[in-house]
Amino acid sequence: MNKQANSRRAFLGKTTAAGAAIVAVGGSAAVASAATASAGRRVTRGDPSAPFSRAVEFNGVVFVAGVVGRKPNRGEIASADFEPQCRQALENLKASVEAAGSTMDKVMKCTCFLTDVRDFPTMNKLFVEFFPTDPPARSTVVVTELVVPGAKLEIDCATCLV
Repeated sequence: MNKQANSRRAFLGKTTAAGAAIVAVGGSAAVASAATASAGRRVTRGDPSAPFSRAVEFNGVVFVAGVVGRKPNRGEIASADFEPQCRQALENLKASVEAAGSTMDKVMKCTCFLTDVRDFPTMNKLFVEFFPTDPPARSTVVVTELVVPGAKLEIDCATCLV
């Protein structure tokens, strides 16, 4: 068994001091006792004017907000084509995961939103580049459109710090 799998299994086997935290990774929500809710929470902000955080960590679990294929510091979509957008979105996800203090090999769950089901094979091909061994659990949902104009993909994830 490799180090990455051991890391995920070790994390999943742990519980919090105040009792087991219930983590709904697919819905990107964490529920715990009121006594530990604020004490174990750490926020990583992105754009200070945005009404959401780039990532929120709670007792070693990091919930990373959805990212699209925008070029960093420019705000524009990387390309009208899916593959460059998807690659940029995965790079942006990696940057968010690392900014929160984790690494891609510790990502436990991803949720992907596609605007065209025909892009699924391309997403799979690129996903393997970013998660070459023991990939995280993943859900993929096809949607009519995304909030960011021109975006064809959005990805969020849950990762851990251990």
